[in-house]
Amino acid sequence: MVRNIFSSLLLLWSVSYDLLLAAETHYAEKRSWNNQNLFSVPRDLDARIRRLDLSNNVIRELPTLTLPYLERLDLSNNRLDFISEGAFENLVRLEHLNFSRNELNTNLSINSKALQSLSRLKSLDISMNGLTNDAVELYLRKKSSLDQLKMTGNALIKLSRNLFRDSGGLRTIAVDDNMISEIDQGTFEPLSRLETLDLAKNNLAHICDFKLHQLKYLNLSRNSLEFFVTHQDDQLYSLEILDLSFNKLLFFPFVPKMNRLKYLHLQNNMLGTLISEAAMVSQANSLYSEILNENIVRKNNLHANWRLMPLIYIDLSYNHFRFFPLETLSLLPSLETMHFSYNCLQSINWRIRNYNDSGDIRQLFFHSLKHLHLQSNGLARISPLFLKALRQIETLNLQDNAVQPCASADDLRNTYSTSCIAFEHLRTLKHLNLEANDIKMLEPHAFLRTSLVYLNLAKNLHMIMHKGALEGVQTTLQWLIISDMNMSSSRLSLPCMPALIQLNISNNHLTEIPNNLSCSPLREIDIRNNAFITLNQSMIDALSEHLATMFIGGNRFNCCDSRWLTVVNEKKITLADISEAECFAHVTELEMTEYLKSPVSHCLLRNEAHKVHFGQMIIIVLFLTVLVTVLLVFCRRLCSAQKSCMV
Repeated sequence: MVRNIFSSLLLLWSVSYDLLLAAETHYAEKRSWNNQNLFSVPRDLDARIRRLDLSNNVIRELPTLTLPYLERLDLSNNRLDFISEGAFENLVRLEHLNFSRNELNTNLSINSKALQSLSRLKSLDISMNGLTNDAVELYLRKKSSLDQLKMTGNALIKLSRNLFRDSGGLRTIAVDDNMISEIDQGTFEPLSRLETLDLAKNNLAHICDFKLHQLKYLNLSRNSLEFFVTHQDDQLYSLEILDLSFNKLLFFPFVPKMNRLKYLHLQNNMLGTLISEAAMVSQANSLYSEILNENIVRKNNLHANWRLMPLIYIDLSYNHFRFFPLETLSLLPSLETMHFSYNCLQSINWRIRNYNDSGDIRQLFFHSLKHLHLQSNGLARISPLFLKALRQIETLNLQDNAVQPCASADDLRNTYSTSCIAFEHLRTLKHLNLEANDIKMLEPHAFLRTSLVYLNLAKNLHMIMHKGALEGVQTTLQWLIISDMNMSSSRLSLPCMPALIQLNISNNHLTEIPNNLSCSPLREIDIRNNAFITLNQSMIDALSEHLATMFIGGNRFNCCDSRWLTVVNEKKITLADISEAECFAHVTELEMTEYLKSPVSHCLLRNEAHKVHFGQMIIIVLFLTVLVTVLLVFCRRLCSAQKSCMV
């Protein structure tokens, strides 16, 4: 018995000791002195610390540290301008050092010598220290183990071949937000492991011959680039993401012929300023031959280059296109997503070269394109041949254009001479955005033969919606938006939609929810900013099986006609904007939340007021009746007395 008790106590002590030791070890591993207004590094630090955070203080000097297990040191956002020469001699395990937002542009000789003792350093951040080219060269000496380097927001104006000579193992370099206007040839080529290079927000004007075969991600956004050219050799490049956005590009880039490029960002440039695609391609080819001094000029270097590109995403938004570059973009065999919003297109015409004199129109195809964004272009017409080319299209964003949907057409020829767009040719289309197109009439069967699950018709203020407009997609639609359309209940007719799960009919003049929606498995409905006074109790009851969320604000509900609200509460349907909703009781406006706290009292007061008012009316009527009767009797007696006097 005693032995068992002793064994149990011994086991309990052992477990408690292990837990205490683990807690102490965890405490020792990481210490944070972040944002403590410290003027110096704390003394008597636990020698077992592995991570030390001293960021966001006012430390100016870094003394010698005796922390043999330290792996991470964060001294960012201080006033550090002096590092003692032996500061890191005892930090034999330090791998990650953050010196960003300090004043390391002073005491360069002493500070740089201190850093040379860090033989195992993998990650170094010296961003926003006001460092010049010479200063950075000093700090990067003897950094052969360095894997990641961040120099954002300094004062570099040129990248030289000597800059990274002692840090050949770098995988990631961020030198964005500097003033770099020149890069010496051979600066990055010796970095055989380099995969990520960020040169955004500098002053680079051109890339004449890109040669980084191992690079996977290159960010050159927000420079002043006018062209990007690579010699078309047969070496394989690993580049997967190229960001050339926010530059001054006039032509498509010449990327390496053999590449793995999947994402190309060209938004916010000057592409499309020329009068036609043919002119743009011709001048791009001439530029390529001129820059690389090619004597033998191919017929079309650009197109030969693009045919081999495994691109799946391209962003051409916010450019100056007045034409859609059909031939060039159709060469991308794997393209799935294209952003072409905020350009200057008014129509997409089928203007392509024919390769024979037969007179037959050559048909091109976008075999893989699934998502096409054409928002805010001013589009009024799209060639039926272009629609036919979209073999796999699923998402089409035409918001803020001037598109007018056609009624159903039997064949393609019926739509050649019209200015409307026949969506029925897009058999695979699932998501269609027609918001703010000033649509006049939504014709019958406008989306017949499509596979729509999402349709946005919002902000077409003068649109007349034909009763049969949604026929053909009423069984597939799951999301429908018909908000901000100046629509009244008499003008809104919706069919039974057995797949509809989300409906937005906000910002109209509706007084009731369309009856046919009772067959829809709605999970969310938005009826904000309409003219609802009450809601049909039976309709809410029918929807309650699936309905989870309602938005009701901006209506003037009758507090005392709230049987629908009882159903909502019983079925636990969330009124997402209940704190903003109001109702009225008699002549008093109430917040819905206030009314729900004591609904009976607010409406009883109204009923009592009605009762008092009715009783007063009865008393007045009785009083008047008695008064008239008395007057009649008095008059009769008076008349009788007068007759007696005359006799």
